Amino acid sequence: MEGRIIGVKRAAASAPKSPVKPAARLAPHPSAAAVRHLAVDDEDAGQRLDNFLLRQLKGVPKTHVYRVIRSGEVRVNGGRAGADTRVQPGDSVRVPPMRLGDAQRTVAAPAREFPLLLEDDHLLAVDKPAGVAVHGGSGVAFGVIEQLRQARPAARFLELVHRLDRETSGVLLLAKKRSALTALQAQFRARGTTKTYQALVRGHWPLRLKLIDLPLHKGLDSAGERHVRVVTDDHAEARRSITRVRAMQVCADFSLLELALETGRTHQIRVHLAHHGHPIAGDPRYGDFELNRALARGDLLRGMRFGRMFLHARELAFDHPSDGRRVTLQAPLPADCATLLSRLCP
Repeated sequence: MEGRIIGVKRAAASAPKSPVKPAARLAPHPSAAAVRHLAVDDEDAGQRLDNFLLRQLKGVPKTHVYRVIRSGEVRVNGGRAGADTRVQPGDSVRVPPMRLGDAQRTVAAPAREFPLLLEDDHLLAVDKPAGVAVHGGSGVAFGVIEQLRQARPAARFLELVHRLDRETSGVLLLAKKRSALTALQAQFRARGTTKTYQALVRGHWPLRLKLIDLPLHKGLDSAGERHVRVVTDDHAEARRSITRVRAMQVCADFSLLELALETGRTHQIRVHLAHHGHPIAGDPRYGDFELNRALARGDLLRGMRFGRMFLHARELAFDHPSDGRRVTLQAPLPADCATLLSRLCP
């Protein structure tokens, strides 16, 4: 079936004593009451470890799953593995004992559809709004994938092909078949896709700076939150990261940039731009917090409030997994971002 492009719409102290109610006991989850060793078969091949476990451990909160992965209690073939590790046929995944009480059971995701950019028998592409996570976990009960599965109960298969930060809007690609998922993820790993973003940054971007090639290291900050930084020494765990930059518009004290990713590291664009002294407007982690507050209060633009990060996944190009034809998807700049630009550059 050919893909069809679809337009985007937009007890009081004096009270008598009563028997003390015992604290709720945590009952073992029926599928995870002791150490388990899960075998990966051909159907699960190529899945991320976190997705594999979430499917195997139905009812276990996503936050628990991510916590045991981060702590190293989950092992693949006897070794530690990250959430993004790809499991392969024959792998043995060790899962530690997991317990949960009734109050901790997963909150059902509400059914929700998102603006469609393309849908056919193999693929589904949506325009993800800012502020919506792509999946649950790490303090988020649910995201795009869980809401779409609720909205499409008849769907036999639906998986994320890639990810976007919660604060980032734009093109998000999902697979409706296992074969499409593995083919597309292979393209992403081989850099066979083209990903283009738009970002509004503080200050005037130097026009001569068109390529950022700086290694990034992913770790945890003092609060235990994921944090990415540029490293200039020979850090063993740093990964080469390349971002191409083109200044599209410069006005007031801001620059609108077009960014093409040659690598897809966590928070790559955000960290690369902030490292060069031009943080993304509204970035809650790597940004200029005084500027963010001023934008959110409406102090800069005659009362207009802007309370999100201005980073938008504008375009994604890839080879269709069914016939190899090149597909280019575009998501228009969200209305709040477009309005902000028009106010800055009248």
